[in-house]
Amino acid sequence: MEPKPETEAKPATETKPEAKAKPEAKPIPEMEAKVIDSIAERFPAAEKDRATAATRRVYLGVPGDVFLDALRFAREELGFEHLCTITGVDTGEHYEFIYHISNSDGILLNLKYKTGREDPVVIPSVLPIYAGATFYERELEGLLGVRVEGLPEGRQYPLPDNWPAGEYPMRKGWTPPKPGVGHGPSKEPVVEHDE
Repeated sequence: MEPKPETEAKPATETKPEAKAKPEAKPIPEMEAKVIDSIAERFPAAEKDRATAATRRVYLGVPGDVFLDALRFAREELGFEHLCTITGVDTGEHYEFIYHISNSDGILLNLKYKTGREDPVVIPSVLPIYAGATFYERELEGLLGVRVEGLPEGRQYPLPDNWPAGEYPMRKGWTPPKPGVGHGPSKEPVVEHDE
């Protein structure tokens, strides 16, 4: 039998490793900083101190009462001519609406604002600024149940025609109806939730 190798004795008390310092915030790239500064200069209520950016990405909040003006400014003065999409988020406490717009330099500006959750939630249409917003705004109506003021009447999108009225699948706390209801273009009658 071979003898066991001796191991080093551990001290009775171990020292804790040094706490790592939090990394410093990365500086905002120059082009992206100019976007933030331009909007904040024109709209002092913009959340400049909470803005974040990375290469070709800018995230900036503005109050709802100046949102359309800030969006129009971004398009007309800063060249953000393409509406990529609109995201609606139910945080449980409020709604956030994020408008993802881009310019010819490849910068994506995510301009957002918040609203309360009191029904009915009404937000303004951005169709006068971005003519291609129709389907994105219909998604907000159908999936979150907000009303988009100024959006022309039309079929619901993206939900099927037999989707139960008053069911908004992107709201916090939403539970789906019985299986098979609201799935696909069936001609079946709408079935209510079980009590």
